[in-house]
Amino acid sequence: MAAATSLLSEDQFLCPICLDVFTDPVSAPCGHNFCKNCICEHWNIAVQCQCPVCKTLFYTKPELQVNIFISEMVDRFRQSAQQRASSSRSEQQAAKPGEVPCDICTGTKLKAVKSCLVCLVSYCEIHLEPHLTASGLKRHELIDPVENLEGRMCVNHDKLLELFCKDDQTCVCMLCTILDHKAHEVVPLKEEYEEKKAELEKTEAEIQQMIQKRRLKIQEIKQSIKLSKENADKEIAEDVQAFTKLKESVEKYQARVITMIEEKQKRTEKQAEGFIKELEQEISELKKRSSELEKLTHSEDHFNLLQSFPSLNAAPPTKDWTDVKVCLPSYDGTVKTVVAQLVKKLKKMFTYGLLMWVQQYAVDVTLDPDTANPNLILSDDGKQVHHVVAKKNLPDNPERFSIGACVLGKQTVSSGKMYFEVQVKGKSDLILGVARESINRKEPIIVGCEIGYWTLHLGNENLYFALAETPVRLSLKSKLEKVGVFVDYEEGLVSFYDVDVSALIYSYTGCSFNEKLLPFFCPCSNQYGKNSTPLIISRPPH
Repeated sequence: MAAATSLLSEDQFLCPICLDVFTDPVSAPCGHNFCKNCICEHWNIAVQCQCPVCKTLFYTKPELQVNIFISEMVDRFRQSAQQRASSSRSEQQAAKPGEVPCDICTGTKLKAVKSCLVCLVSYCEIHLEPHLTASGLKRHELIDPVENLEGRMCVNHDKLLELFCKDDQTCVCMLCTILDHKAHEVVPLKEEYEEKKAELEKTEAEIQQMIQKRRLKIQEIKQSIKLSKENADKEIAEDVQAFTKLKESVEKYQARVITMIEEKQKRTEKQAEGFIKELEQEISELKKRSSELEKLTHSEDHFNLLQSFPSLNAAPPTKDWTDVKVCLPSYDGTVKTVVAQLVKKLKKMFTYGLLMWVQQYAVDVTLDPDTANPNLILSDDGKQVHHVVAKKNLPDNPERFSIGACVLGKQTVSSGKMYFEVQVKGKSDLILGVARESINRKEPIIVGCEIGYWTLHLGNENLYFALAETPVRLSLKSKLEKVGVFVDYEEGLVSFYDVDVSALIYSYTGCSFNEKLLPFFCPCSNQYGKNSTPLIISRPPH
């Protein structure tokens, strides 16, 4: 074992925190070793329990046990080091430049190992011996060797600066306290040292906490970058897939246009070929008649000419080709029709894709009973609301709508995005959307985006309006049955969707949000049973 110990260096027995030889060495679960007191103090001031060496994070503070093997090795190392120190005492080296020399040595000045604040002398290991053995000198205060011990003497009284004046924040001697600092608060130098040291340790702990917080912030930022990269990669993959489908659709419609044009061209060519064939047949008949006439005119047979004249004198029957033309096909209508169909399909695909995208931000919205008007009835699960004539006796808390038949959702959005869906089938009058948290709930409701409401209104006779600063009448192809509401807080956007046909109804853009937004619902009066169907908040789509 002695041979094995001799092969080990001091660095192998140093604590990574105090950088001194281990005292009560313990092992963390990650395998690294520390002084028990060092690691406990480190974890007491750290934000999280983390190995100072490998940064392994422990969610609960580990139970530490003394590493017996390391402890025994440290003891053997200390014994070996003491033996080496004893054997090398006679081999003292001369002080090198920058090192404090012994004040007692004559001739070659050996390296000082301690300075005495009482004697104001620095000693090498040999001349220090009396301070370690003599009873009178043992009481002297020894420190690591320092130069210019005279600088620790009072320049006015030539006495040791062993006290500290708190009023002037300076070191003083005993005579200073009697003469120049008589009314001041003076304490022993060591007491002030301990106090200042404690302050420095506190500052160091605070700095370590600041470092730790910034390291955690770096991890948070790196995690954000990682998530951003993952989202970007996902978005790129989805975009590539969408544009691939778009390209396939365009190519499909292009092929259809080319086929239609080619078919028109073939019909034109077939018609022209028919005309040419018919003309060639007539030419053949005319050539035949011309040959017969030429032969007859050269005949000397009087009888034959007279006999054939009635049948050959007139031209053979032919078609009047004066107004016959090949009609060139028109392609404008074909292209316009196909492009219109393509645009319609692409628009539908885009809206469907957009709806699928916003649905990923779906929130499970529930109604807040503390905000509900006393004429509203809420379901136990907080998903349905309808209006009744009989007013309930409810406490008039500040959050409750006292006049308007309105209620808010519990969920809020103050950053990012939020989406929810509401079933409105069977309703003849309603208002829904989002509203600022600070809206006045004790006065008659005047819904408008300029006072903090971004809503969609279904009125009588199935008239739909976006309640902007100037209400916008909306033209919908079918009656709404399910409405999707989407909020992008940073973009200042509130959009409404017809979920069943995947169509965008209306968007408020360029909105200025500076506080929390909440889902807003107004089922309106039941109109003697005509509008008694409840508004139903759908579960988030999957």
